[in-house]
Amino acid sequence: MTHTIKSLVKETDVVLMGAGIMSATLGMMLKELDPDITIQIFERLDEAGTESSDAWNNAGTGHSAFCELNYTPQKPDGSINIYKATRIAESFELSREFWAYLVQKKYIQPHEFITQVPHISLVWGEDNVTYLKKRYDLMQESPLFRGMIYTEDRDRMSEWAPVVMRGRKSTQTVAATCMDIGTDVNFGNLTRCMIRQLEQMPGVTIHYNTEALDLDPDGTGGWDVFVRNLLNRKKEKCNSRFVFIGAGGATLHLLKRAEISERKGYGGFPVSGLWLKCLNEELVAKHHAKVYGKASVGAPPMSVPHVDTRMINGRKELLFGPFAGFSTKFLKNGSLMDLPSSIRPDNAIPMIFAGLKNM
Repeated sequence: MTHTIKSLVKETDVVLMGAGIMSATLGMMLKELDPDITIQIFERLDEAGTESSDAWNNAGTGHSAFCELNYTPQKPDGSINIYKATRIAESFELSREFWAYLVQKKYIQPHEFITQVPHISLVWGEDNVTYLKKRYDLMQESPLFRGMIYTEDRDRMSEWAPVVMRGRKSTQTVAATCMDIGTDVNFGNLTRCMIRQLEQMPGVTIHYNTEALDLDPDGTGGWDVFVRNLLNRKKEKCNSRFVFIGAGGATLHLLKRAEISERKGYGGFPVSGLWLKCLNEELVAKHHAKVYGKASVGAPPMSVPHVDTRMINGRKELLFGPFAGFSTKFLKNGSLMDLPSSIRPDNAIPMIFAGLKNM
């Protein structure tokens, strides 16, 4: 995508580094709260929302806690804690309220980014079935999970998720919960919709193909921000009262360059999630749900298997995963040197312990 190179605003109220979902959301909130505020957004690529926010780079579940079983851990005594699930569901409801506000203001349209897709938790084995029933009973006490259905009826589960249930042994004990009000969220489209709206607002300047290089305290509570245009290689500086680093995998490097004590100890780890994309259109058409399983005891949350219906660019897709991947890149459009160059004396030991803990 081609964008006109815009002049840098030397003095601004807010700088947002990265044009992903977090910067877009914060930018919209700030402009709604204070229409006179001035904002500059710096994006390294030529389009917004193409890294972690892009639909192909996340499951689009929205983390509503309807089906993610790792949010309701079982304690050694057999009891289940739903506190985390409740907090996450509350947060997602706040997100939906904010999006509804943006729709009401005609900034975005629902069909551009959100689709109703049932969220299903499916487990097998006596212990897991007992766990799921306990979880369901506890969640019924919260209005956030009203409407959740529990079943051990194989025929009903086959209606909900025919592809997942096909071929299972009749002797296998299975159970499932379903939330019909679940959604698939295209965070990439949502980001681009908000960024387009921001571009039309006075006081907002978005610089594409522009890389944030460094930021330093200016001694008065503000920040000097150094950037480089990747098309003409021109380096410039601007000053801002507030800086938000929403640069995804590039955030760690920028945080390390900021002269604040809180940066110490943070590191990145070369673990990624890989997905299989279904190319069988008949199979894609048969499945309409996000079906989450239960990770094995001691396995990391990323290992929870799920089959996800996605709506991407108006087309129904089906993903299965995640599978563990290894990459020293912190961004899809990053460098293989991202990990090695991020290791410092203050974060080397925490990274070693993180690696040992997850082996």
